[in-house]
Amino acid sequence: MKEINIKAVAITFAVALIIWFIPAPEGVAENAWHLFAIFAATILGIILKAAPMGTMCMMAIGFTALTQVVAPGDAGKSITKALSGFGDKVIWLIGISFFIARGFIKTGLGNRIAFLFIRVFGKSSLGLAYGLGLADVCLAPAIPSNTARGGGIIYPIMKSMAISFDSVPDKPETHRKLGSFLTLNSYYMNLIASSMFLTGTASNPMCQKFAANLGINITWMSWAAAGFVPGLVAFFVVPLVLYKLYPPELKKTGDAPKMAAQKLKEMGPISKNEWLMLFAFFILLALWIFGGSLSIDATTTAFIGLTLLLLTSVLTWEDVKSEKGAWDTIVWFAVLVMMASSLNELGFIDWFSNLIKLKIGHMTWTLAFPVIILVYFFSHYIFASATAHVAAMYAALLSVGVAVGIPPMLLAMMLGFMGSIYGVLTHYGHGPAPVFFGSGYVDLKSWWLRGLEIGVVLLIIYMGIGGLWMKILGYY
Repeated sequence: MKEINIKAVAITFAVALIIWFIPAPEGVAENAWHLFAIFAATILGIILKAAPMGTMCMMAIGFTALTQVVAPGDAGKSITKALSGFGDKVIWLIGISFFIARGFIKTGLGNRIAFLFIRVFGKSSLGLAYGLGLADVCLAPAIPSNTARGGGIIYPIMKSMAISFDSVPDKPETHRKLGSFLTLNSYYMNLIASSMFLTGTASNPMCQKFAANLGINITWMSWAAAGFVPGLVAFFVVPLVLYKLYPPELKKTGDAPKMAAQKLKEMGPISKNEWLMLFAFFILLALWIFGGSLSIDATTTAFIGLTLLLLTSVLTWEDVKSEKGAWDTIVWFAVLVMMASSLNELGFIDWFSNLIKLKIGHMTWTLAFPVIILVYFFSHYIFASATAHVAAMYAALLSVGVAVGIPPMLLAMMLGFMGSIYGVLTHYGHGPAPVFFGSGYVDLKSWWLRGLEIGVVLLIIYMGIGGLWMKILGYY
């Protein structure tokens, strides 16, 4: 029972029972209230780390089916509904994208891209930061696990670069030489890249699904178009701001390009599998961008990409079966989406939205908009999972905002962007955070303080420049 925190499990069950036996508020169906009890307890269990996320979600399916809250009196329909999330195309988009991401890591193409950028930009510590960040942005469209992207590709290269300049994790006096700056910057760049593409991180398609439930259509291209400008501005501004707030002692890193060139030499010429991976990558991008006009949606595109990699043996079926992160994501993603969607179908989200609307309904949408975004952003301090945060609050806040007159697409996209960038706040706020924080280069106080400062900078960029850009695009 090493994976189970008995105390946290007990608290989770207690909260579920308390909510369950509280009489349903006026305007809420009893089964909707009981489903909310299961949903709230599942989110709480994830936050408290009572058990692995997959375990919590399996429990949620079991109790949802057992209590028949989604289809009262019909056991067969209840279990079918409880499992309905697994048939959602958005679930498979993100799952298959994980498999495709494995191709970048297996072939070494991800590392090659990173070293190429370091060779070009790595003559200074700031240039090195931009080079690592640019590699992350280039990989983001096809690697939806920002933990795999940041922790599996960028972090090892970043750490080896820092150590090569005598900034060593085991020697605290050397941290500020280079390692501290590169650690924070690489993490921030990972989150910026995550915000720019629908397939940039796992929670983005969840936002797309919840927005679709409210009649707001977000495509891969519409997300990329909206995220491009604020993401690009943030990409250039954040390293400069961090360079001023938390400067590295070492300004020049003239040997970095040589080291990168040496690594590339050791890798040898681009292999056949890397060329095939690159070909599949461009096919994916082309179909994600232009597939809509050919009636090819994003999930179909992902299947095409995976099929290409399997037929060319870049990936094997054993690779697909062993990609635990993908299957884990498919499971918890499907369950959380099922519960959140069912709450919407049962009228709970509408009731909750109207309740909040009574509190902020007197506001103009231009005032309600920043209030909702700031509440969503800073409430992330209490969440250890971006996915749990999106599942708990995205649909409700979007529904409230639309009800008070905020342009639907503006709010849907802005809340989507926040699902990535609010990760800057804490050392547990997003998947890659524990990896980068675990390096030991940055102490806890500095991580939180710099995170708050950079968080404010990102809010200004995304809400100001991003909001204006979406106006130019005609999103509202």
